Amino acid sequence: MNTDEREITLTIKDMDCANEQEVIEKKLKALKGIERLEVYLMTQKIKVAYNPDTVSVKDIIKSIAETGMKASLSKDREEKESVWWKEKHQMRLLVLCGALIVIAFFLERIGLSHEGAKAIYGLAMLVGGYYPAKMGFSALRTLTLNIRLLMVVGAAGAAVLGLLEEAALLVFIYSLGDILEAYSVDRARVAIRALMALMPKEALVRRNGSEIVLPTEDIHIGDVVIVRPGEKVPVDGKVIAGISFVDQSPITGESIPLEKKSDDEVFAGTINQRGSLDISVTKMANDTTIARIIHSIEESRANKSSYQRFGERFGKYYTPAMFILGIGIAIIPPLLVGGQWQLFIYRGLIVFVVSCSCGLALSIPVSVVAAITNAARNGVLFKGGAYLESAEKLDAIAFDKTGTLTIGRPVVTDVIPCNKLSRKEVLDLAGSIEFRSEHPLAEAVVRKAKEEDVALVSSLEGFESITGLGVKAQINGRVYYAGSRRLFLEKGIPLTQTQDEAASSLEDEGKTILLIGDEQGLSGILAVADKLRTEAQATTGMLKRLGIYVVMLTGDNKKTASEIAHQAGVDEYLAQLLPEDKVRAIRELKTRYGRVAMVGDGVNDAPAMAISDVGIAMGAAGTDVAMETGDIVLMSDDLSKIPYAIRLSQRTIKNIRQNIIASLTIIALLVPAALCGWIGLLPGLILNEVSALVVIANGLRLLKSVNS
Repeated sequence: MNTDEREITLTIKDMDCANEQEVIEKKLKALKGIERLEVYLMTQKIKVAYNPDTVSVKDIIKSIAETGMKASLSKDREEKESVWWKEKHQMRLLVLCGALIVIAFFLERIGLSHEGAKAIYGLAMLVGGYYPAKMGFSALRTLTLNIRLLMVVGAAGAAVLGLLEEAALLVFIYSLGDILEAYSVDRARVAIRALMALMPKEALVRRNGSEIVLPTEDIHIGDVVIVRPGEKVPVDGKVIAGISFVDQSPITGESIPLEKKSDDEVFAGTINQRGSLDISVTKMANDTTIARIIHSIEESRANKSSYQRFGERFGKYYTPAMFILGIGIAIIPPLLVGGQWQLFIYRGLIVFVVSCSCGLALSIPVSVVAAITNAARNGVLFKGGAYLESAEKLDAIAFDKTGTLTIGRPVVTDVIPCNKLSRKEVLDLAGSIEFRSEHPLAEAVVRKAKEEDVALVSSLEGFESITGLGVKAQINGRVYYAGSRRLFLEKGIPLTQTQDEAASSLEDEGKTILLIGDEQGLSGILAVADKLRTEAQATTGMLKRLGIYVVMLTGDNKKTASEIAHQAGVDEYLAQLLPEDKVRAIRELKTRYGRVAMVGDGVNDAPAMAISDVGIAMGAAGTDVAMETGDIVLMSDDLSKIPYAIRLSQRTIKNIRQNIIASLTIIALLVPAALCGWIGLLPGLILNEVSALVVIANGLRLLKSVNS
């Protein structure tokens, strides 16, 4: 951002349609001093970068007010549920409009003159049409022809033809339909607000020896926050005291609460269930994981699918085309062939009213936001409609092995004692020697010893690392070695045939062998392996049933890769790959199969993820890199979310296609019917409004869960 710029976020209360978004964009772009702006239709927000020396916040809000919409400074943390249907003036006028229509109808039936009834209908039209007319003509001032203006012209034309009853009903039905459409769209916004509600507004903080309650935006990195049982964790941080179980489902989608103790990470919006926790803050409130999820959803329209771009292009030309068509049918036939002016003006008005709907323009973004919000609630973050569309078309998925298909943390899988030692004695020797080593395999051995409550010896001397081979140390006056088969061969320590066969058998299983012994012989054999994730095999099976080819990419040797690939059930594996080799592998897979996704941890796999059609990052709740790298991010390390995400994308694209076909079919039926005089003013409007509500409601179905 330019140092002379400032940025504000405004909430636009009445922005419910793409036409209104276009009006605001045109209005503000014409305002001197506006540097950049981003409009988020589904959250009714607009982010404006401006030069304070040229234009003020007051000027910006006033300019938006001139469009007939209300703007106010927005604070995410004070976001309240929309109550637009309780808006006093607009709702009062709509109710009054309906009441006047009913009164006129009954008074005319009991003897009121036709002229008197028409006067009441005319008043109803003026009352109900005030807000639509205000916004329609505000749009016209920016040279934008919007759908509300179509309705106003239609109602005014009906009044000029003396059809005041139809004009009044037209205004009432349109306004009621407009409200119902806004209400339907608001259901998608409610889901987004539900995510925002996960962010606590205040927290109990320990500062300078005392405990005080502070707004979360005033909490600093390094502060200590106290979270009692039943409370939401207010910020991202690390536990420094206390033990509890925390429900992380709002962030990761994991249904089972996880135990949290000292040094464990916790995330804002999760729920502390049992004990009290002292948490050291690691991120500011506006940079927490949940805040970034919400921000990604709000900005997801930046990465639009082809369907979203089609909807916007269609809306851009559709309304002007309907104006031209309506005017053309009203004046061309009477001028050229001597048709009746009143008849063709009426048909032109019908064209106006059957086309005044936001159905197609709204149904596509509603479907996209509903799907993305559904995914976020289930621990999957799509960074835009483009990736929903890309995931639907995947032909192959490449998985990194370490940390993706496998847990990413080596564990001791086998302990084979030799020379009459016990299992505990072997772990004692191995753990005591490896305690001084920083090698990942050493950490696995020490961890295993501690898990089995082995008391490591303290009388260890002369520890030495033997590069590339292992380590040696002296225990109780005897020199012991821990390392590879090659180390023992070089030291001349023999392995019996039985021991050699046992070691070879473990290596054939893809495990790494660690030998323990002294110059007298082998004391034990340990096998270390990176365990496959429990859900990996089921996940690859589900992907295959979806018709997706599954590949594993790894830097490990072929023997280890082959064993893991067999366990995981992948179709193909490529081993001994450097990061640049993975990039080449993705290119080759794209040539062979078509659209390819790359699943990785977002760090070493970033180049391959970038070259793929869709990058899927694992464990974004724990790593900022994953959040930034992936096009789709899994908030937890749960591979089963990948088939869920693909099925959701398929369901979403199917839903959008249904909406487009339905909307275009209605237009294709109603507009010719209007041109030919086969449909009247009110039936046309009712059919149009009902069809719009149906396609929007269809999009909202995506808020419901899909089986994962």
